[in-house]
Amino acid sequence: MLLIHSNPDVVAGRSEEETLEVYAYIDGLTAQLSESGELVGGEALAHVSHSKVVRVSGGVPVTTDGPFVEVKEHLAGYLIVDVESLDRAVEIAANWPDAGDGGAMEVRPIMDTGGTLG
Repeated sequence: MLLIHSNPDVVAGRSEEETLEVYAYIDGLTAQLSESGELVGGEALAHVSHSKVVRVSGGVPVTTDGPFVEVKEHLAGYLIVDVESLDRAVEIAANWPDAGDGGAMEVRPIMDTGGTLG
């Protein structure tokens, strides 16, 4: 799984033309991954202002608006890819715009139902 960590300040600072260029690049990248059979799926996530953090304290669920973390990036979306190696997943992540535009990409294997790496 490739987790997309985006910096909302960078995204908000883009012009409409720059935003369209980024989306066109992403469309091209996902088309390549689809054609190669490596793209399993993925989605963008709603803005963090729509999220809730849930913690259980004393057996009682407590929710707060969030997430409020001490970093500028937030989880903006994900891709699931089926690739031959970790190196290939890293290569794909390195080509994603957020990897070099104030954000980051996290590459994390998905565990199968038996608790082993899938």
